Amino acid sequence: MQRFKALLATRADAGQSIAWTELAESDLMEGDVTVRVSHSTINYKDGLALTGKAPVIRRWPMIPGIDLAGTVAASGSPEFKAGEEVVVNGWGLGETHYGGYAQMARVKADWLVRKPAELTPAETMAIGTAGYTAMLCVLALERHGVGPKSGPVLVTGAAGGVGSVAIALLAKLGYQVTASTGRTTEADYLKGLGAAEVIDRAELAGKPRPLNRERWAGAIDAVGSATLANVLSMIRYGGTVAACGLAGGMDLPASVAPFILRGVTLAGIDSVMAPKAARVEAWSRLARDLDRARLAAMTETRPASDVMALAPDILAGKVRGRIVLTLN
Repeated sequence: MQRFKALLATRADAGQSIAWTELAESDLMEGDVTVRVSHSTINYKDGLALTGKAPVIRRWPMIPGIDLAGTVAASGSPEFKAGEEVVVNGWGLGETHYGGYAQMARVKADWLVRKPAELTPAETMAIGTAGYTAMLCVLALERHGVGPKSGPVLVTGAAGGVGSVAIALLAKLGYQVTASTGRTTEADYLKGLGAAEVIDRAELAGKPRPLNRERWAGAIDAVGSATLANVLSMIRYGGTVAACGLAGGMDLPASVAPFILRGVTLAGIDSVMAPKAARVEAWSRLARDLDRARLAAMTETRPASDVMALAPDILAGKVRGRIVLTLN
């Protein structure tokens, strides 16, 4: 019975405890495909789980990590065979099902997406849930008619994972991108990813008004709360905002005015339970539309043993772009 290393979170009266430990394949949860994990990553949601700042983990004990990439070691599904390279995002990984911070994982075949041939396993985790979510946002803008000729598009939380990938995607597709960030010292980084303009998030942080001057044809928002309310008030007639995050809070102190007076659409983006067809489309588009040089420019590689130290940094907004974790 093969043994492997895993980051295991447990809970007792004293609270949450997390430590690297050794498990056996027999310790894995139910599923019809066993994956030898090579890479994972850290997202904002992972930071919440690892620090206990929010009740992300809903089953104990738990291996955190909402993303993984690796090679099929054994399969009871006719859809996958040993040796195939696969990616998993969401589906309760790290919440209710053992996640990506382990050298082995067992999951349902329906959760797996074949790794696009154009991307390496490390690149898929440089993308991770953050980048996959960004692609879902871009697809939502396209479905609602917001194209490169519609006008400028705003990206909030621009220096984070979702924001960085969103900027790179939109820029390559020909959009004029405005990047909103609390770290204006990252202006050169954001312009290097393709942003045409960088604004201070303070412009979007005041008390929201029902309507403001129309500025953008669309937006991708990873912040929520007052930021999202302000963004909605500034979207041009018929525009769309794809909302995918809550870094600024879960509330939305907005008015119905943008919806009934300007025909604005608020498109909610869920990456956790998105149907497989949407996932396959997103990964296919990422392989085609994401500039890999820009992906490399936003990515840092670290050993998985560093993940606990990275967790408070990602919550504090100190992590720029994306981090790949190696599970070797």
